[in-house]
Amino acid sequence: MKINNQAYEQSFGAAKIVTGSAHLLDSTKSKILIDCGMFQGVNEHLNYEPLGFNPKEIEALILTHGHLDHVGRIPLLYKYGFKGKVFAHPATFDIAKVVLMDSAKLQEEDYQTRYKKAQRRGKEKFVTKPLYTRDDVKKIFKKMKKIEIEYNKKVNITKDIRAVFKDAGHILGSAFVEIEFENFGIKKHVVFSGDLGNKDNEILPPPKKPAVADALFIESTYGDRNHKSFEESKLEFKKAIIETLLSGGNVIIPTFAIERAQQLLCLLKEMSEEKSLPKEAKVFLDSPMANKVTAIYKKWYKLLSKKCQKFKKHPFEFPQLKLIKDVEESKKINDIHRNAVIIAGSGMCTGGRILHHLKHRIWNPKNSILFVGYQAKGTLGREIIEGAKFIKIFHEEIIVRAKIYTINGFSAHADQRELLEWMSEFDRLNRIFLIHGEYDKQLVFKSVIKNFLNKKAHIVEMGEKIYL
Repeated sequence: MKINNQAYEQSFGAAKIVTGSAHLLDSTKSKILIDCGMFQGVNEHLNYEPLGFNPKEIEALILTHGHLDHVGRIPLLYKYGFKGKVFAHPATFDIAKVVLMDSAKLQEEDYQTRYKKAQRRGKEKFVTKPLYTRDDVKKIFKKMKKIEIEYNKKVNITKDIRAVFKDAGHILGSAFVEIEFENFGIKKHVVFSGDLGNKDNEILPPPKKPAVADALFIESTYGDRNHKSFEESKLEFKKAIIETLLSGGNVIIPTFAIERAQQLLCLLKEMSEEKSLPKEAKVFLDSPMANKVTAIYKKWYKLLSKKCQKFKKHPFEFPQLKLIKDVEESKKINDIHRNAVIIAGSGMCTGGRILHHLKHRIWNPKNSILFVGYQAKGTLGREIIEGAKFIKIFHEEIIVRAKIYTINGFSAHADQRELLEWMSEFDRLNRIFLIHGEYDKQLVFKSVIKNFLNKKAHIVEMGEKIYL
């Protein structure tokens, strides 16, 4: 039952789905937003629907990290009147700009393609315009009131809301946020997990210990399962690459530009140094975005794990690696018939250069496709890992004959066991709310929380008011 002037939370994304994170917190004295991400996969159409709240009323935006599903709708926030401060780790600001520029570029290219086709049918006026352009992103970052936070240091978000950002170990600059405010003279502690990292990923330190929460809003991406151990996955990764290359094939790895690409480079560097990577092999990082993000990781190398820090200015470089800069260089990779490891985006095969590499190689049984990250419903990546015999790329039907590997131990997300362990570290944990997960996974996680922690968890609905 509603009590007048009671504080509440409302989720306008990542409710019973993984993408589109956007969580409004109303303390009754001020309103803030935690993340403003883009919907992906089968939920992409939701990006064109109203935000569900008035951005003019939002005094501050907190960013937990720079992934598209957490920052992708920021330009829409500004378009509809947001003028508040934006709080994030400086590495998150660096990554978010690259991510938003890439998103805008893909939208512009997609629009141009659809517009040309519609012109030939005389229906160009019905073509949906991009949500935002690269010019929009540049303008936003010029006028953005950026507040660069430090981990573990309390910061005033509004006149009555304070927060502490702690390292979430998910990607560079990622944080979970402990928020404090008073309601009816009672101090409230609300925690938003953002995305929590897999503590064994070798590239970042594990998530830090949380403190207290009257209400915890926790991600549940892998709430239904445990990953293979990192060591087991690393062995599987190395074995797949070595066997494919030695049998005269090529390895294609669809990868996310942030975290996963750098993690793979770190592993391949290790293989190169220990001489397990065949000496004639060439590794191609064919992703302009991943190249930019790798430069950011090098800039902020002090945030990396001790293993990566020991390399200092070159944690991801080795002699067999070639960074592909332009389209012409990318096309030349097609002339290489064996001994190539091709890392390209997008990670879910929804666009980008990976589509060209799949088109040229997925039909050949000598080749291998290594999936090392989450594949959302409705994406080509999900279609392939679920056993599609044929796929369609650029309107061409192509047979799937390459060997398909799914290696899930590299996930940047904590698995069920790690989520439970992190929750058990709270000095005090009262109410639990599940966000950022597919509904069937959340049902499993809810049951496990009851059994493991003896606590009830609530699965958040889109737009539902959670009174705090």
